[in-house]
Amino acid sequence: MRLRLGEKYGHLVHGLNCACHSPEALDLFKRVEDGLSRRSVLRGIAASLAAPALGMATPTFAQSSAKPILLKNVRIFDGLLAQLTEGRNVLVDGNKIAALPGLGDEVAGAEVIDCSGGTLMPGLIDAHWHTILAGISQMTAATADVAYVHLVAAQEAERTVLRGFTTVRDVGGPSFAIKRAINEGRIAGPRIYPSGAMVSQTSGHGDFRQRSELPWSTLTNLSPTEKAGISAIADGVPEVLRRVREQLMLGASQIKIMAGGGVASTYDPIDSLQFSEDEMRAAVTAAADWGTYVCAHVYTSPGIRRALACGVRSIEHGQLADEETVRQIADLGAWWSIQPFLADEDANVYATAEQRAQQKMIAEGTVRAIDLARKHNVNLALGTDILFNPKATGTQGKQLVKFARWYENADVLRLLTSRNAELLAMSGPRNPYPGKLGVIETGALADILVLDGNPLEDISLIADPDANMKLIMKDGKIQKNILGA
Repeated sequence: MRLRLGEKYGHLVHGLNCACHSPEALDLFKRVEDGLSRRSVLRGIAASLAAPALGMATPTFAQSSAKPILLKNVRIFDGLLAQLTEGRNVLVDGNKIAALPGLGDEVAGAEVIDCSGGTLMPGLIDAHWHTILAGISQMTAATADVAYVHLVAAQEAERTVLRGFTTVRDVGGPSFAIKRAINEGRIAGPRIYPSGAMVSQTSGHGDFRQRSELPWSTLTNLSPTEKAGISAIADGVPEVLRRVREQLMLGASQIKIMAGGGVASTYDPIDSLQFSEDEMRAAVTAAADWGTYVCAHVYTSPGIRRALACGVRSIEHGQLADEETVRQIADLGAWWSIQPFLADEDANVYATAEQRAQQKMIAEGTVRAIDLARKHNVNLALGTDILFNPKATGTQGKQLVKFARWYENADVLRLLTSRNAELLAMSGPRNPYPGKLGVIETGALADILVLDGNPLEDISLIADPDANMKLIMKDGKIQKNILGA
């Protein structure tokens, strides 16, 4: 039976002349469809990686105990002191450290794990990581299906926590969905402090468009990297406010802006200044209104000084800073998040001779920068910034060990635990993991490593996690336990 409408209701009949076939409606449908498609991709990724049963079943990779866990027969590096504490055990109840009982203290009803005299320490923190972009090549990032990119990133997230990095500060990329899946216990991975899309001006370090895609107009589609949530291009104060607020809406714990040129991007010179002072202050104001801060990619002194003057709280990279600029970082109490860019066998791989020349210049600057940071007692944070380099992700710990060239082993370990945690805490009410990280003390979140050996004597132990990390716990759940193996 076919329903026929009379003349009175003929305008309701769907056909080529109806409003839903107008150009405006078709454009709306296309945008809605694209949005639903992207959300479906992310939901599909989470579903494909979830436990087979419906609900929140505990996955096999993270063993949870219904009883408190007593880690005994350990020496403790607490993330603060330059020596190991002996004569104490560690009691974990739920996702926190409940107590540090003495050897003779009775602990009833706990599951006991003998740590065989190993060194117990806080989980490691990488202050400059790219959850989505570390484990893929730049070509893959530009050409692969979004679903594939996220699946590879989920696999790399598990590898990250199994390297002992229980927390990362993600400073660019759409890591919100993977963070959620990790938090829900669907996949293994570290705690993620996400920045979301890197906010960049046109022609900035986050503008990955080709020359053929210019000029842009209000009728132009977003570029693939913008659609994927890797970068967000903004020009002028209103656009900067909009893009920053979008990342906050998505759940950013801090905001990342591009304040200067870089190596990985094609069209912005390293010495270029990016974002005007008004634009930069707009980003800082929008973040501050939500109780958090802005970090800025920048290498040179003029770019660093502009960022500091506009209220940026964390300088990412900065290897080309002169001494006066480093003094300003210290005087303002800002943070300097630096990476071991040494142009060695572990470095990110770049295609052109110009990029490799820039990489060499930054490597030489890295040595000077760390010397200046030490001289002026800057708030230093350590990260790797492994980018588009799947062969290098396994060197995450190895690369950070290189800071022992300038610092005592205890200082490097302190930077990778309690000091990096202080930077994370600047996200204030946007902190996705309220609680104390980077220390072994009563009430702290139970992110714990047990190493076979003493990293205060041999820091290279963290460079080979497969062999040396006997137990890895995150949020009170055991991710790995080969004690006694």
